[in-house]
Amino acid sequence: MRLAGGFAAAAVLALSACDRDPADETAPTALHPAPDTAGSDGERIAAGPTLAGIKRRGRLACGVHEGLVGFAYTDNRGRWRGFDIDFCRALAAAVLGDADAVRFVPLNAEQRLPALRDGRIDVLWRNTSWTMSREAGEGYVFAGVNYYDGQGFLVRRSLNLSSAAELDGARVCVQAGSTTQLNAEDYFRARGIAYTPVVLKTEEEARQAYARENCDAFSADISALAAARSTLADPQMHAILPDVVSKEPLGPVVRRGDEQWAAVVRWTLNALILAEELGVTQENAARLARESRDPRIRRLLGVEGDFGPMLALKSDWALKAIQSTGNYGEIFERNIGPQSSLDLARGLNAQWNARPGGLIYGLPIR
Repeated sequence: MRLAGGFAAAAVLALSACDRDPADETAPTALHPAPDTAGSDGERIAAGPTLAGIKRRGRLACGVHEGLVGFAYTDNRGRWRGFDIDFCRALAAAVLGDADAVRFVPLNAEQRLPALRDGRIDVLWRNTSWTMSREAGEGYVFAGVNYYDGQGFLVRRSLNLSSAAELDGARVCVQAGSTTQLNAEDYFRARGIAYTPVVLKTEEEARQAYARENCDAFSADISALAAARSTLADPQMHAILPDVVSKEPLGPVVRRGDEQWAAVVRWTLNALILAEELGVTQENAARLARESRDPRIRRLLGVEGDFGPMLALKSDWALKAIQSTGNYGEIFERNIGPQSSLDLARGLNAQWNARPGGLIYGLPIR
């Protein structure tokens, strides 16, 4: 079933969470600087502590969801797959030249930011909303947005509801300690609607409580609701209400204090977005690097300029990233779009110049 519109998205839930302790997944980020790299202006550009540690370790540590199909999950062979997983692989390819040089660290909502703060992961790429309190208050840096989502409500069709405003007196399952819980509180309080929050520790537990009819509605990001519905015994008996009660810009998060690493993550994401806009794909990237006369493509693929060295990376950093996973559109289509079992529309996650247009906008490399 195609979910169109601004916040349509995918993701089914917890398929497989590793039994390993995330703390054992990776060594703390090393602090020894990597060799300097010459920049285009003749200055010496040195890798910051995070990038230096990754290069010495030979592996990127990427924090991801424990199991959210479409975004981050393990298949029946134990291989990590998904939308966020591909961005981790692209980052590893940009930094180390090898998309497989990455260790995926499964983290729940409570573990995710402390793991980043404590240096157990280099980047968090796990459906985490960019908020002022997280960046200005808690000191994390969001390197961009790779998915625009919003919060909604999943209900049984037998209730004959057409709006969340009709949930007066309802029991609503939400995840504890999340923006989901706070957004639900804001929505009902602003409208003077009485409700009973059923607060569960994890998103999976909230979904299971809804499936057992321990609550009348399940509130989460619409991507997670679409995922949850697909796992129920009879998905057609459940509906996602049209109300979108929040904005949830999701993207990669890094620690404050290493601007050089934040720039690497930001520009790798933007390179994949820009590649789609310029028609550079996994299949044609190498050929375009040899043949294209478009200066925008030549700069993106490292043929002109010294943009890689500005990040303490090789000149072909973006080419390696694109060759490893494809551009933004290819990543979307393969994991949560028409090429996936979820078959979801782009909505707000379409390119800015598409028809209809979305919010995905690559910054210029020049």
